[in-house]
Amino acid sequence: MAWIKLALLLVVLLGVGLFVAGRMGMLRGTAPTDLGVKDGRLQPPSLTPNSVSSQTLLHADHPMRVYAQIAPLPLRGSGPQTLAALARLVEQTPGGRVVELTDNYLRAEFTSPMLRFVDDTEFWFDAANQRVDVRSASRLGRKDFGVNRGRVEALREKLSALPDPG
Repeated sequence: MAWIKLALLLVVLLGVGLFVAGRMGMLRGTAPTDLGVKDGRLQPPSLTPNSVSSQTLLHADHPMRVYAQIAPLPLRGSGPQTLAALARLVEQTPGGRVVELTDNYLRAEFTSPMLRFVDDTEFWFDAANQRVDVRSASRLGRKDFGVNRGRVEALREKLSALPDPG
């Protein structure tokens, strides 16, 4: 019986410690320095199940190719109009922040409310294929429990519900 109490105490202390560390920003991780588009490609998905990418077919031997696969986003008007609309949607999303926006590239960070984990999300207007490629990955942790996929799909839904700027 004493070991059960000790185990419960350790779990509570670990939880409190994790919460405090998160609130102090210790779980943010470091912003990647290799993000962006190089030769028409975003970075490949993570090697662990904590990211999604619409460009996984470009990485045929990648171990997370099937897990990370997500559809690109359709255009709503021109590429720059679509990215501008996405930037507005990012800013309206709790924890969302636009880091960089150009006519063909958008980089955003999403911070979780409780523990302050940060996910990096990129959108690239592929003019040749008339679509917006996306990559979203957690900075820390082995799994994201579907958070990146869910967020991208929610942004897709909100983007498709916007009036066509046609």
